[in-house]
Amino acid sequence: MTATSENLKPLLWEPKNLVRAIEAAGVTLWSWNVDTDALTMDDRAYDLWGVERGDEVKFEDLSAHIHPADRDRVRAAFTATRALIGAYEIDFRIMVGDELRWISARGQGDDAGIVQRNMFGIFIDVTGRKQAEEGRELLAGEMSHRVKNLLAIASGLTAISSRSTSTTSDMARELTQRLTALGRAHDLVRPLPGQTEAAAALLGDLLSVLLAPYDDLGAFSGRIRVSVPRISVGESCATILALIVHELATNSLKYGALSLATGTLDVSCSAQDEAVTIVWTESGGPPVKAPTGAPGYGSRLVERSALGHLRGSIAYDWAQEGVVVTLKVDPERLTQ
Repeated sequence: MTATSENLKPLLWEPKNLVRAIEAAGVTLWSWNVDTDALTMDDRAYDLWGVERGDEVKFEDLSAHIHPADRDRVRAAFTATRALIGAYEIDFRIMVGDELRWISARGQGDDAGIVQRNMFGIFIDVTGRKQAEEGRELLAGEMSHRVKNLLAIASGLTAISSRSTSTTSDMARELTQRLTALGRAHDLVRPLPGQTEAAAALLGDLLSVLLAPYDDLGAFSGRIRVSVPRISVGESCATILALIVHELATNSLKYGALSLATGTLDVSCSAQDEAVTIVWTESGGPPVKAPTGAPGYGSRLVERSALGHLRGSIAYDWAQEGVVVTLKVDPERLTQ
């Protein structure tokens, strides 16, 4: 170690420099009296929890801010800290007004470092990290769901092709054509490399291309009928509509009208100032029953897309003769 570093080392332990390091790390400090249950915190900790600054607060004062789903777990964890050997860490959610924050509480168990019946530790705001983790989990779930959908689509298209062909070569050729059509539908809603202007398509063309692989005779002429006015659809909205249409078509292939040769699908649209309404009507399939239990990932994904991305709504009518789905889209959002 050089003389220069030796000379600078005492600076690390100067109180003002320790405070600077703590603030730079986003760390807040607390002490907990194991006998009185009182917590003493620095100003940044009071701000983090959204409580008025004071000399002492009880654990119950902070507990009122902890998310109800985490409250019992956190209380039990703090009670058990004295029995833990070594360092501990617990992450939990708190509510500050309408804002949700994630906090990581860290300290030393087994009465290590206890001074005058006080244990010491830190709080760290880990909201950003938790949101990133949730985003990755959501992306992984969506990718898994889409892979499962692709397998279901491939299985359904194979069944459709087998009904309309008599030889294996014809079936292979028709199935290839359907899968190629799916690729064209994907290309339709994706931007071209180097493209600077937002892509746009007509709603009727978009729906026809997306649904053509599922039709025994091709869109407009077979059992899938599309009837919509001339409406332009922007690139961003086209991608979301493609996700919704593929989800509805996949469900129809598995459970609805497209699962039987006798089933038909009608897609119509009306445009008003307040909303563009797309109606998906199935008939001729197996008897329909409303789903029971919690909605699956696909249903939640469709609803989130309709409400969030399209600024609209989606509703289901589980009529016995065939499901009717009504999708409403904000006209301004449709062109984006």
